[in-house]
Amino acid sequence: MLLFVGRIGRPHGLRGELTVEVRTDEPEERFAVGSVLITDSTAVPAAEPGGDETHRVRVPERLTIESVRWHQGRPLVLFEGVYDRDVAEAMRGVLLAVDSAEVAPPSDPDEFNDHQLVGLAAVSPAGEPLGEVTRIEHAPSSDLLVLRRPDGRTALVPFVKSIVPEVDLAAGRVVVDAPEGLLDL
Repeated sequence: MLLFVGRIGRPHGLRGELTVEVRTDEPEERFAVGSVLITDSTAVPAAEPGGDETHRVRVPERLTIESVRWHQGRPLVLFEGVYDRDVAEAMRGVLLAVDSAEVAPPSDPDEFNDHQLVGLAAVSPAGEPLGEVTRIEHAPSSDLLVLRRPDGRTALVPFVKSIVPEVDLAAGRVVVDAPEGLLDL
């Protein structure tokens, strides 16, 4: 499973440096010199009809970080082989990912990587099915479990101990003790 860790933004300067919109809790680890990131260029719009295809850039399947520096809270990344502003501009919007198999599990037993939670069944303390975890939203105040309810609706559940008292990866479930009305929003 691919874990998206960033999205390439606008070029910075003339020599191919790119801003990266971070989508990971561990940016220093994911955007370290020498890290290899998997690309997903499906987010990049195709050339306009009748446009000049000869100037389109083929985004490699993997990019290696040659250098990184932080500027105004964002990494400025130089990838191996990308040394030109025009090439960098053509990469705008490309999603950057890592393979979940290469990500070590957290050492804290109460901490989880997103990919460990996605797909788990959500049940009430009594064992009644509440839905399935489809993704994790990282909100400023707390992370949110996004549930697909049995009726197809979506519910957002704050991922805090008082509401999600148990995560059982082996059993493939999370217990959600939702306050009344939370799942009806």
